[in-house]
Amino acid sequence: MKSYLLRRLFGILPVLWAVATLIWIILFALPGDPAAMLAGGFRSDPQVLERVRAEWGLNDSAGAQYLRYLARVACGDLGTSYRQGRPVSRILAETFPATAILALCSMLLAACAGVALGLISAAWARRWPDDLISFICLGLISLPVFWLGMMLILLFASRLGWLPVLGYGMEGLRIPATQIRLPELNHLVLPSLTLALFSLGAICRVTRASLLEVLRQRYILSSRARGMRPVSVHLRAALRNALIPVVTVLGIDFAALLGGAVATEFVFAWPGLGKTIVHGIADRDLPVVEGGVLCLCLAFVLVNLAVDLCYALVDPRVRLQ
Repeated sequence: MKSYLLRRLFGILPVLWAVATLIWIILFALPGDPAAMLAGGFRSDPQVLERVRAEWGLNDSAGAQYLRYLARVACGDLGTSYRQGRPVSRILAETFPATAILALCSMLLAACAGVALGLISAAWARRWPDDLISFICLGLISLPVFWLGMMLILLFASRLGWLPVLGYGMEGLRIPATQIRLPELNHLVLPSLTLALFSLGAICRVTRASLLEVLRQRYILSSRARGMRPVSVHLRAALRNALIPVVTVLGIDFAALLGGAVATEFVFAWPGLGKTIVHGIADRDLPVVEGGVLCLCLAFVLVNLAVDLCYALVDPRVRLQ
């Protein structure tokens, strides 16, 4: 286990290097002058622009800027925001928890509902409950996230007035010994429900397919022959052995939610990292964009590592060595 974990952790380094290089090349090739942003606009005094370029090293060659960027990243320094004048690491520390909280709550909702519906669908395979659940899941998979979010706002906020439309809330509890503030529950419901409904369909379909495959195994038939009740067959004998594809989908969806909730964050004015990255792109705030993408890449890789480690816990037949 330890050797496997060390190999995987060392394998993260080339992935981060490749992502850092790719995002640097893309942002370096974009049109526009970062010095103009730093100087306050495109009509700034040429002398001011020259002084800004010299101060930030923008007059150096592309190779020198790239090597300096890699050296800073290797030391844990993600730079300073052009627009806000603050360290990028501090900006990420303020915005990433909101995205992580939203993704985690959405994933919990989607996992519980998706696995439950998958169990029901597999138990009633090729009958009307299975057809109804399959139809609903296919519909949820096909709906755009931003449209689904706006429809939920229209129903629960505008028409019924049960929930607030936008924001994070100002009276959420703060986690002890940290600066992380939790959102208010009523502000969390709609955005987390939007993302959960989007992921629920895929989880349900994978759970159903995996269960139906396991239910054809001989040990399941022998369990039924010994008189085990159908509920026990599904929950005790079949579900655990069917969880590996489900865990894979859960991990991929959770990692995707960490980096792919941009539309939802915009619709609900959620102060997360995705929204910060989009603003950084619009403002050509290159350090914020580079740091944000690296942070999301690291989160994606670590989530996939955690999923691989969970395989051995879910199924004892899996040996990581």
